[in-house]
Amino acid sequence: MPGVNIAIIGSGVVGSAFLKQLANIKPQEISYNVVLLTTSKKALVSSDYSPLNLSSYDSALKASSTAGYSVDQIIAFLKKSPLPSIVVDNTSNESIAKSYPTIIKNGISVATPNKKAFSSDIKLWNDIFDVAGKNGNGLVYHEASVAAGLPLISPLKELVATGDKVEKIEGIFSGTLSYIFNEFSTISPNDKKFSDVVKVAKELGYTEPDPRDDLNGLDVARKVTILARISGLEVQSPTSFPVESLIAKELESVKSGDEYLARLPEFDSDVAKLKQSAAAENKVLRFIGKVDIPNNSVSVEIAKYDYSHPFAALKGSDNVISIKTKRYPNPIIIQGAGAGADVTAAGVLGDVFKIAQRIAK
Repeated sequence: MPGVNIAIIGSGVVGSAFLKQLANIKPQEISYNVVLLTTSKKALVSSDYSPLNLSSYDSALKASSTAGYSVDQIIAFLKKSPLPSIVVDNTSNESIAKSYPTIIKNGISVATPNKKAFSSDIKLWNDIFDVAGKNGNGLVYHEASVAAGLPLISPLKELVATGDKVEKIEGIFSGTLSYIFNEFSTISPNDKKFSDVVKVAKELGYTEPDPRDDLNGLDVARKVTILARISGLEVQSPTSFPVESLIAKELESVKSGDEYLARLPEFDSDVAKLKQSAAAENKVLRFIGKVDIPNNSVSVEIAKYDYSHPFAALKGSDNVISIKTKRYPNPIIIQGAGAGADVTAAGVLGDVFKIAQRIAK
């Protein structure tokens, strides 16, 4: 049976979901052998490249006396693998992301949700994709770097590869901000205060420990940077285009997330004015990312949408993306859960399957 050997970096929320899903897949035509699992502190290693027992990985990892593997150690280990190898990076670590060119130049493929590899300085993007899949180098798949497990990256790349021309992409790319605006600015009038909605979002676990990490718009900026680059725009970085922040300037420098939340009600009236302005036009507010190819522009901003627009009827923390191309003047709409450990892990696992189908021996 053809197979691949897999080294997994990270066993946190997404990493744990990935391991569970991989352990429970139905019998395949290809064998998926996890031979290395490492965190920053500890590692499990199969010295003879036989598959690790995933059913007990958690307790085994806690009991392990092997220190966590560095990227150089992972490469050295996999270069001796008797089967083609895949590194699954389930972290958001920027240092690991910067190592992808080295990994793939050693003939090792990468599957990852780590958006920092694809949305940082464009030099890293070029260093990765100028060599990926060429001259015996490894492949790189990153479906879950935008909108978790939603089918977005691969279909978009296929549209471009088959000669279609992307004209416009716009969407709601943050589950956190989707929830906040779906609750705050709705089709039916409500008196909810922005600060109250943000506090509930934090209590529900939708926001980062410091909500400013969501409200500054940078996460959305990273995602639209990736989509813009796939579509043909050479976006230098996620800070090279306009990004509208939801954080009042007076609150940017407060010391903690708790202090930010405590002072947020002071600025409710500012956001309420935006909602009232939209309501006067029979519209709702949504926090969106936009890629406009003909105008060579990328932006992240608060926008108004008519009640009839698909973005206006969104519920919960769903993502929704509209893709207009030359072949599809009536936009393709992709909607669903764009965040969460299970859907993110499923996107990564799907990439592992795609890579294995190309390299397994």
